[in-house]
Amino acid sequence: MKRYPACILCTCVVPWDENFEFAEELFVDEVQRMLKTTRHLYIFGTAGEGHAVSNRQFKQITRVFHDTMRASGADPMIGVISLSLPTIQERIELAHEIGARHFQISLPSWGALTDDEVRTFFQSVCGGHRDCQFLHYNLMRTKRLISPELYADLAEAHPNFVGTKNCTDSMDRLRGLMTLSPQLQHFVGEVGYLYASQLGECGLLASLASNGTAITEFFEAGRRHDLPLLIERYSEIASIFQELISAVGTNAHIDSAYDKVLWKLQDERFPLRLLPPYVGATDAAFERFAEFVRTKCPRWLPAENDE
Repeated sequence: MKRYPACILCTCVVPWDENFEFAEELFVDEVQRMLKTTRHLYIFGTAGEGHAVSNRQFKQITRVFHDTMRASGADPMIGVISLSLPTIQERIELAHEIGARHFQISLPSWGALTDDEVRTFFQSVCGGHRDCQFLHYNLMRTKRLISPELYADLAEAHPNFVGTKNCTDSMDRLRGLMTLSPQLQHFVGEVGYLYASQLGECGLLASLASNGTAITEFFEAGRRHDLPLLIERYSEIASIFQELISAVGTNAHIDSAYDKVLWKLQDERFPLRLLPPYVGATDAAFERFAEFVRTKCPRWLPAENDE
């Protein structure tokens, strides 16, 4: 039995005003709009600048996110990123005091952890907070990936370790995830979902959620094993991502630069700036990308009932 439901999982990016202060009103509006697509939202992954916020900002934004989600009856998921295990533990405690019980964790990344160090990390985090659930974000920014074999060991050791987030297109890795730790809910990106959904139950980590109807249709096609429709929709998604990367260019390199462009399709008031020293996309890049979507992939524009 899966420890977490199969669903669409989406990030909420954080808007900053001209003084790099949290633009709360825009953020609350974003969360409320996103809840029309999925009840499973998180903050502070790489797209949510979890690597860049101070503890003050972490606590402030977590409280607003928690309260907005709970007002709609949804459970907030809080991402925690740091080079320091004690800081990770402190932030979990800060969010726990606010009321959060669902967390997305990443490995400390000053140096690549050994397998034994990974086990120590999970014991400290999952073992130290038994009333919480944890999803692990597996990405090379942490200087190593956790293998399907090690995930199987970690899942056996920690009942409150409930899922993973893997943005891989490797069929071998996806098959390993699905077969070696089937009790975990594995969330994969759009390209991985094309294959993983044919193997069994999995979640969709949706980057392109500006149109809730279109991304839900893609997700449900995978659940029905409707491969022709899945491939047709994915070809549109792939062309959108290709244009997004081309429009933003090489100057911006942090995930949030791209995700904020995607969200700006939904709300043109949304600022593209990132917390320094990171560089975001330009308004010109957004206009080029938006024109492409309008003319070539209008299905993926925000639907009127999503506004």
